Amino acid sequence: MAAAKERVVGAAPAGYTALAVKFGERQRSPHYLLVKEHQVREGAGTTHPSRRTLFVLNVPPYCSPDSLSRLFSRCGNVQSVDICEKPGPGEKKEKLKSKFFNCKTVTGFHVAYVVFRKPSGVQAAKALSQEGPLLISTESHPVKTGISKWIASYAASVVDQEELKAEVDAYMQDYDKKIAKEEAKAAKEEGVPDEEGWVKVTRKGRKPGLPRTEAANLRVLEKEKQKRARKELLNFYAWQHRETKREHIAQLRKKFEEDKQRIALMRAQRKFRPY
Repeated sequence: MAAAKERVVGAAPAGYTALAVKFGERQRSPHYLLVKEHQVREGAGTTHPSRRTLFVLNVPPYCSPDSLSRLFSRCGNVQSVDICEKPGPGEKKEKLKSKFFNCKTVTGFHVAYVVFRKPSGVQAAKALSQEGPLLISTESHPVKTGISKWIASYAASVVDQEELKAEVDAYMQDYDKKIAKEEAKAAKEEGVPDEEGWVKVTRKGRKPGLPRTEAANLRVLEKEKQKRARKELLNFYAWQHRETKREHIAQLRKKFEEDKQRIALMRAQRKFRPY
C-alpha cells in the first residue's frame, strides 16, 4: 500500500500535491485529491484571492462543500468553499438571491476552491500529504448515502409555499421599482435632443388596447363579421366584372375573325382575270 501511495504521489502533475482521502474507515483503497495554491493576476477582481485559495482537483461526487470545509478546517479557518463543474476565472458574480430558481447541481467529479482566512492555511493543507488518509465521513459528521441520501434529497426538493410566495413577492416588488424608475427616466428624457440633435421617440401616447370585457369582445366580433361580409360582396362584384370583360374580349376576337374572312373574300372577288 505504501509503495502504491508513493507511485500515485510521484505521478501527480507538476505543481500539484496529492492528498489521500477515504470515504470511511472501512474503505481500503484511498482516493487522491490534487491540490495547489491558486494563482490569479494582480488587481483582478475575483472571489478566489491569491495566496489564500487552495485549488482542488478530482473531487468525488459524495464530497460536499461542508465536507471539504471540515476536512481542511484543521489547517486554519476556512472562509468559503466553492465547488464548480470545471475550472473558471472565478470573477466576482452577483450572488444568486433565489433559493428555488436557477439552482444548478454539480454532478460527477468536479473541482473546488477552498478559501482560507490566512495564507498559512494553504501551506498547511499542502502539508497534509505527509499524513495518513483523511476521512470524509466520520461518526460525528456522517455523509449520507443510499436511501438516506435519496430521502434527504426528496425532502429538500419539497417547496415551502409560503417561502416561495415571499420570494416571488419580493422579486415582483423589485421589478415594479425598476420599471417605475425606467419610466420616470424616459419621461424626463422625452423630447430632449441628445448630443447629435436626435429626439428619442417612445411608445407613450399610442392608442391603448381595448378593455377586456364581454361587451367589447362582442363589438369586435361584430366588426369583424361586417368586414368579412363587405369583403365577400366586393369579391362577388369583382368576379362578375372579370366575367364581363372575358365575354367582351371573346366577342371582339370572334368579330375580328369574321372581319378577316370578309376581307379575304372581297379581295378574291376583285382579282384581275383577263381570260
